[in-house]
Amino acid sequence: MKDGPDIAQMAALIGDPARANMLTALMSGKALTAGELAREAGISPQTASSHLKKLLEGGLLHLRGQGRHKYYGLSGEDVAQTLENLMGLAAGRGHLRTRTGPNDAEMREARVCYNHLAGSKGVQLFTSMQTRGFLDISTDSVVLTAPGSEFCSAFGIDLDTLSKNRAPLCRPCLDWSERQTHLAGKLGRAMLARMEDIGWVSRKPDSRIIRFSRAGIQAFDKQFGV
Repeated sequence: MKDGPDIAQMAALIGDPARANMLTALMSGKALTAGELAREAGISPQTASSHLKKLLEGGLLHLRGQGRHKYYGLSGEDVAQTLENLMGLAAGRGHLRTRTGPNDAEMREARVCYNHLAGSKGVQLFTSMQTRGFLDISTDSVVLTAPGSEFCSAFGIDLDTLSKNRAPLCRPCLDWSERQTHLAGKLGRAMLARMEDIGWVSRKPDSRIIRFSRAGIQAFDKQFGV
């Protein structure tokens, strides 16, 4: 027997089509019930229950109770990043869903990747901040520079509060549709939340799609022009 992590077990958990659809639905960052996940996967509630049990036991999901209801979510940002990377690999090898339409274009422009901005707009934000010296990517990690801290504070990000959480402040995440990096981590999450707070963007109901208001897209392009 070979030593080391059992990647076959993880691959088998993600590789089942029904479970893959469930995990993809949770990439919106919104917790969903078993019934909602069953509909996303196109399977019966009984079958969904079996799949969810396996995902919980495999450590890919967590379960929260709220009154009489139970909600499922991804167990962490590392799971979301793995799924995003797999989407990029699938897209790069031509393994795409056959159905295309307006939603496909919207998903590629701006969407939620678990809790941060992805798509072409997410890449634009990252590239702009890197070009202006706000992010240092000279090493394998992404570091917020002193000018970057000043910019984020002026943008309305409370960096002191973010620093109290031990999770990484900045993380690079490979965008599956753009094949370039967008910003994840606590800062990526805070940037998206701030744009929602000031009315630049809103989330399309029951979707990962992020929509910019007319004023929001103008302000975003002015602030993060490349």
